[in-house]
Amino acid sequence: MHSDAIKTGPARAPARAMLRATGLDDAAIAKPLVAVISTWSDVSPCNITLRDLAQDVRRGVTAAGGTPIEFNTIAVTDGIAMGSDGMRASLASRETIADSIELAVSGHCLDAMVLLVGCDKTIPAAAMAAARLDIPSVILYGGTIMPGKCKSKHGDGGERALTVQDVFEAVGAHAAGKIDDAELGDIERKACPGAGACGGQFTANTMAMVLTFLGLSPLGDNDIPAVHPEKANAAERCGALAMKLLTDGGPTPRQLLTPTALRNAARAVSATAGSTNAALHLLAIAHEAGVKFDLEEFEAASANTPVIADLKPGGRYTAAEMFEQGGTALVAQALQTAGLIEDIPTVAGRSFLGLSNAATTSPTQDVVRPVSDPIKPRGGYSILYGDLAPEGCIVKLAGHGREKHTGPARVFDSEEAAFAAVQARKIQAGDVVVIRFEGPAGGPGMREMLAVTAALVGQGLGNDVALLTDGRFSGATHGFMVGHVSPEAAHGGPIAKLRDGDLVTIDVNARRLDVAADLTSRTPARIAPRVRHGVLAKYARDVRSASQGAVTSPGLLDDTRRIDAALTTDARDDIDRAVPA
Repeated sequence: MHSDAIKTGPARAPARAMLRATGLDDAAIAKPLVAVISTWSDVSPCNITLRDLAQDVRRGVTAAGGTPIEFNTIAVTDGIAMGSDGMRASLASRETIADSIELAVSGHCLDAMVLLVGCDKTIPAAAMAAARLDIPSVILYGGTIMPGKCKSKHGDGGERALTVQDVFEAVGAHAAGKIDDAELGDIERKACPGAGACGGQFTANTMAMVLTFLGLSPLGDNDIPAVHPEKANAAERCGALAMKLLTDGGPTPRQLLTPTALRNAARAVSATAGSTNAALHLLAIAHEAGVKFDLEEFEAASANTPVIADLKPGGRYTAAEMFEQGGTALVAQALQTAGLIEDIPTVAGRSFLGLSNAATTSPTQDVVRPVSDPIKPRGGYSILYGDLAPEGCIVKLAGHGREKHTGPARVFDSEEAAFAAVQARKIQAGDVVVIRFEGPAGGPGMREMLAVTAALVGQGLGNDVALLTDGRFSGATHGFMVGHVSPEAAHGGPIAKLRDGDLVTIDVNARRLDVAADLTSRTPARIAPRVRHGVLAKYARDVRSASQGAVTSPGLLDDTRRIDAALTTDARDDIDRAVPA
């Protein structure tokens, strides 16, 4: 066991002495030490149940013959930070969470782990840490929030389901005079009725599904809503499962994180019109696992996988409503029937398709259609290149039918400036709103633009304008939106050379993002660094392009460069002679 390094032999007496002080006896110290790590916080509903779920996991570990060792990490909640300077910390928190898990587990030589995650960045961070550590690991999502309820807009006496997306859009409707203070307040108070992460196929639920399709979470467990009584049982099962993986020699994360599993996950995102953030996070997970996986994988997934799930933000249903009809298994079964996914091993001890075939779903469900009768003929996103994005960008296709837009650029050097213009009704139909210097390094932190996009939708402009940014979008965003434009403005990318009035064309069929202007004769705009010290300054210094997952740590594939750098002088001379400069 890894933990023998801290607990076995006379030399480890000091370590054992400290373990005894925590209440462990000889028998507990002798057993496998299993990390139980949660991203618990009471600042938001997304993670608030995880401390309790950790106790359920502990029971499962103990019953299966292990000794649980509990840790906690930070969490930054996008729904609260959105639109503020605090949002700069969101993506950077992914790296800090992954780092803290790696340090705590490797620093104590633990044998296995169960990771409990809630909101957006905690989920990919857990998978990234699992790939780095490569010990028996199970990840459990704390679960979706239940939908809020308010009276239907149609005056039929019924109720409509609400998510936090509706609150953001209500802000725009309020600014446009479409709703009054009372209606905005009513939506605000009813949208989030209790614990759980945001309720549509936004980033948290998208990434929870990704974990399942990667084989890192048991099929069905991530679907269970946060407040459902079955969630505690799922947590206990995950504790026992981590012990089973350890004792039976089950697959470790790097054995699970194969190109096939990553492609399956990308197709699931496409089929559910999930968050474009999934591309950023899957690239980062692949980086940590040492798997070659690039932006073109997402284009292939979207081109070949239609939208079949009728989920918010573009569709009718919330994640909790999909759970009631069969959950992730509905998507898996539809994709399997169409031959769009391949079988992979999972932490559950059975193959993914074996689990999918055995899953029970509602025969009358209407949330997921067959691939032969899709909601949209292609997936929920596309990868574009062109004058403005030579390294690539991602366009969200959910919730609208457009595949081309040409319009004058309205250029803003911050999210705040763009939001002020939207609220002041200065954006007109046909415009292309450009928000730059919000990329990974320039933001720093690559903020999401939900406040802006939701305000546009709330004002009735969602189908009439386009938006592009070197920042990100929330999973709750819908409309003709282009994000992750690379290289970013802070690195002198072409987006930094745009000017007001330039005609910008977004063409999904041609896979191009272009401008009718000669950028070669222009000097890129520059702004002063927004952060000069602390963690965000360090992040801005180290972060890579969004086209590479906005990672900050060296990955397994980088090892070849380090090994190459360590070659002898004679070998280096041989290579230099063989490869012309």
